[in-house]
Amino acid sequence: MTSVDLKIAVIFLVQITIGILGNFSLLYHYMSLCFNGGRSRSTDVIFRHLTVANSLVILSRGIPETMAAFGLRYFLNDFGCKVVFYMHRVARGVSIGTTCLLSIFQAITISPRSSRWAEMKAKALKYIGPSTILCWILHMLVNIIVPMYVIKKWSNENITTIDFKYCSATLHDKGTDFLCATVTSIPDVLCLGLMCWASGSMVFILYTHKQRVQHIHRNNLSSRFSPETRATQTILVLVSTFVSFYTLSSIIYICFSCFGKTTWWLVDTSALINICFPTVSPFILLSCNPCVSRLFCTCTRRNTQLPHLTRNI
Repeated sequence: MTSVDLKIAVIFLVQITIGILGNFSLLYHYMSLCFNGGRSRSTDVIFRHLTVANSLVILSRGIPETMAAFGLRYFLNDFGCKVVFYMHRVARGVSIGTTCLLSIFQAITISPRSSRWAEMKAKALKYIGPSTILCWILHMLVNIIVPMYVIKKWSNENITTIDFKYCSATLHDKGTDFLCATVTSIPDVLCLGLMCWASGSMVFILYTHKQRVQHIHRNNLSSRFSPETRATQTILVLVSTFVSFYTLSSIIYICFSCFGKTTWWLVDTSALINICFPTVSPFILLSCNPCVSRLFCTCTRRNTQLPHLTRNI
């Protein structure tokens, strides 16, 4: 094992440890609310699914990459490779989908009463549970073709492959590979578009509200620390982080599918990027509000409250 491999292994270990601790802390909080009869909000269901998906992404990609970096290249058989890659793709898709759901439901919730979305608030809450289950089912079906492309590393089959150190991905003609990459990426692209639209709507709503109560904040709070400003910053950080990491990940995935070139630094970079958002997302959620079960800091002081902005979901 070279010094470069050792450094990569240490980076993966640190990333896995931090990510698992963050996600398990959030999951423990939500599960304790569920079993102890504590007060929970409707979006806690989405948070539970998000933390499970993030944990699976970290474990299914981080642990094999760490073992490979330590020099263990042949620890998975053909079935194990298929399960690990399939689990990673499904969990990654669910992480994108649940984050998209959070943005959409929050945008509907904080919309003003005069908005056309106002009448959807009560109905939207009823579909949170079914939507998360549908998200899992959708990505399980879309990624069913992934195991067909994955084989064990020491396979002697006379086919072109991409070497991922501990497993290999088979390649067919470029047209077929590009079509499969496109099909599996359509839900991700759709979710990213919806999430950006919902987040943009929230930023606009919070900005409009800030302008309306600007004179109150001038007398009581600095606009820098106003609830609307904190909410806007949280939305921008969450969405920017998400879009950046998953766009880079998708680009690398398409490069693998289309060009079929095995470059070790590209393989390692892909693995690191894939588990970056699941690692940092719980800390983004924790940092925005001491109340872990709230995604956005939309609470204000009693003398500046607006019903449509401060209602808990």
